[in-house]
Amino acid sequence: MTSYNTKTGHVEATNLLYRDPALYDVVQSDSTGAGICQNLIELHRPDADTLVDFGCGTGRDLEILAKLYQCIGVDLQPGMVDYARRTRPELEIRVGDMRNVRLRKRMDVVTCIGNSLAYIHGNKEISQVFATFAAHARPGTLLLLCSPVAPITRPEPITATVDTPRGPATVTIRHEWDLRTQINTMHRHWVLPSGDEAQDEIRRRVLFPRELERYAEGAGFEVLDMTDGSGAGLTGPTAYTVARYIRR
Repeated sequence: MTSYNTKTGHVEATNLLYRDPALYDVVQSDSTGAGICQNLIELHRPDADTLVDFGCGTGRDLEILAKLYQCIGVDLQPGMVDYARRTRPELEIRVGDMRNVRLRKRMDVVTCIGNSLAYIHGNKEISQVFATFAAHARPGTLLLLCSPVAPITRPEPITATVDTPRGPATVTIRHEWDLRTQINTMHRHWVLPSGDEAQDEIRRRVLFPRELERYAEGAGFEVLDMTDGSGAGLTGPTAYTVARYIRR
């Protein structure tokens, strides 16, 4: 999903997948985010009918959720939204910054998955995002977030092969962790099928579980659960936070 911590052009410059939405769709094709969201909605808000997804990217997850709910997607980057509209014309997707966008609609479910929240780095801006979630909620609205709750501190780089429409690419990834800012930086080096190379520098803010609770409660949400999606509680660096809006 799309990064919000800076200007759109800089965002694209730091992530190959944002510059190539079709490649983004291929690389993310095995994502289980939409399925986990569906399961959590069925568990906590089975009567849900409407949903808004902030940071919807290419609309890949939204396309799945739209089979069950009346959906609206919002994303910061016009290029991603243009691609989504061309490839998934049945979806309603708008350009907007989730720090301040207002759709003037209150939905049954508000989602922000695919690490979108992690691209908001400042405390003030994080509070603004939670205020946006609240502005689109009414009592009983379910909030579903997917974000890092612990850093990846693996010291050695890892290399993998990624299938792309033009053939296999090689990706080498290493991480850095800044405890003071709680920023986990992913350095990603691509060797593409053409032989060209690309470098990504993706900076994500880690919000620890109690921090997430504080931001959610401050915006009028009650946290119901935090899970990695496997049913085993919190076992990895990324978690789904489930909350219910209780204050209007």
